[in-house]
Formats: sequence, C-alpha cells, structure tokens
Amino acid sequence: MNQNNVIAIDLAKNVFDICVLDKVNKVRSEKSVRRSNLEKYLSQQTPSLVAMEACAGAHYWSRIAQSHGHLVILLPAKFVTAFRQGQKTDANDALAIGIAARQPKVKSVAVKTLEQQDLQSSQRVREHLCAQRTAVSNMIRGLLTEFGLVFGKGFAQLKRRVPCILEDAENDLPFTFRETVSLAWQHWQHLDKQVKQCEKTLKARVKQHEHCRGLLELESVGPVNALGLYVVLGDGNAFDNARAASACIGVTPKQHSSGGVVHMKGIGKQAANKRLRSSLIQGAQAFINVVEKRPARTEKEVWLKALIARRGRGRAAVALANKTVRTAWAMLHNNQAYQATRIS
Repeated sequence: MNQNNVIAIDLAKNVFDICVLDKVNKVRSEKSVRRSNLEKYLSQQTPSLVAMEACAGAHYWSRIAQSHGHLVILLPAKFVTAFRQGQKTDANDALAIGIAARQPKVKSVAVKTLEQQDLQSSQRVREHLCAQRTAVSNMIRGLLTEFGLVFGKGFAQLKRRVPCILEDAENDLPFTFRETVSLAWQHWQHLDKQVKQCEKTLKARVKQHEHCRGLLELESVGPVNALGLYVVLGDGNAFDNARAASACIGVTPKQHSSGGVVHMKGIGKQAANKRLRSSLIQGAQAFINVVEKRPARTEKEVWLKALIARRGRGRAAVALANKTVRTAWAMLHNNQAYQATRIS
C-alpha cells in the first residue's frame, strides 16, 4: 500500500472535491468528481491513504474505499477546520483534510460496519420518536396551563388527566379548543405506541446480538446502553486502550497541566458522544438508587458506595459510567465475558 500518497475527499451530495498529496504534502492533483464516478476513480488509484471528514455518507464511502484496497481515516470536522487556509471552499476543505490526516497522534473516527450502521439507525429512530413524544406532551401541558388546568409531571399523569379533562363538560373549555387538544392527544398516543414498538424491536435485536447480549451483564447497562456501546466501540480495535474509548464518549475528566502541576477538572461539555454519555450516566444513577438501599454484593459495589460517601452521587455516577465504558471496551477488544467479583 502506498501510504506516501493521501487522497483527501471533501464529501458532498453530488460533486466531490479531491486533493492528492505526496509524501512531502505537495499537491499532485486537484479535481472534482461527480457522485456516479467516485467509486470508479477510487478503483483506478493505487491503494493509498484516503482521508475524509466524518460527516454524512462518510462511513458508506469509507467502506467503498476499503473494498478497493485503500486505508481510510475519518477526521472530526472540528479538527480539520484548524488546517484550512483561505476562504471556505470545497477545494480548500479537501486540502485541509489531506494536511490534517498527516498530523501525529490524530484522533480519528472509527469506520462503522454495515451492521453497526443498521443498529445505529434503529437507535436514532427511537430517539427521534421519544423527542417528538416529549415535545407533544409539553405542548399539551402548555396549552392546558393557559386555561388554568395544571397537573403533575410525567407521562403517567398525562395519560390519567388529559382524557378526564377532555370529557369534563364543566371546565369551561371552548369546544374548538377541546377538539384541538383531542387531536394533539391522539397524536401523542400514536407516538407513544410507536416508541413502545420501537423499544420492543430493539430489545429483541439486542438479545439476538452476541456482543450486545454480553454487555447487558454490566451494571447499569440495559438494552439502550448495550446497543449504544457496541455501535460506538465496535470490536474495540478503533481505540488504543480503554481510556481512549472513555475519552471519546466523554466520561473522563479534563486535564490541565502546566509546570509539572496537573489539575483534573470535570468532564468536558463539548467533545463527547453526548447521547450515549447522558444515557450511561442515567443508567449509573438508576443503579446507584438500587445499591444505596441494600448491602454491597460485589467489589465494584463496595467501591461505588465508598465513592458516593466521599464524593457524592453525581460524581459517583460519572465515575461508574467511566468504568462501564472501559470494561465494555475490554470485553469487546478481548472478546471476553464480564464476571463481577463477588464478596465472599
């Protein structure tokens, strides 16, 4: 493989800009290729390092490039921006991608397999439906509040109170408004049904998937987190070690070092897989609720209880999420099952 050459591709919808760099970062060629001709172009090139931004379509084109013998590196768009010179053009973007790909210790994005993308798509649909369901719920609550009708939080209260409000003929609600809320309520019920069906399908897929089923053995990990961890970590080979995987998801503390003095801060707010991190921390908080009400059964629970007493529930939840990611990486990378060390 001729890794002295870098084929940098600025991905787009129809027209792709390509910049080829040699081993001293000298531009050998620049051209634009239409979508229908990109695979043909890649098949005609000597196997090289193909660099792209991790954006829409990146994983698809990465698999195409790999099928023609190329080594692929996907770069975060934020990392590439620092190397762009001049104005924001497709040609300048392609050049910046090629230069960024040559930087030492570059943190690339793992190329997802077809299976991982399939599972991720199901996960994204569920998240979208959940967001829509919450939005419609908030809209119904807001509309009713304007008419002085207020009730408790949660979907249980919503399901109990809204039908009663719609059927109550003495609450002075205008007839047209009652019809409007009824329409929104029917929409919410439809979304709720879709979310439950989606979750049922995801649970079935997780149980059938060997690696996801293994991840379910981890404390604080349910079907959603098991699926999320597998989609991000894959077989674990995309990360050098467990800490790199944990840092990618965003559950490691930020570090500021100067003059040999190291300061550890809280977790970062920007660079992270925010969806998965939030879900992992919620799972950790739910597990903490259970552990606090009973004696510790494993060495990890002993550690967790001591951490809660010393640092509080919030930090303990983040620490448990961090440990969960590291353990999951080890399981996937070494193809080993998880076994908690029980207290004798």
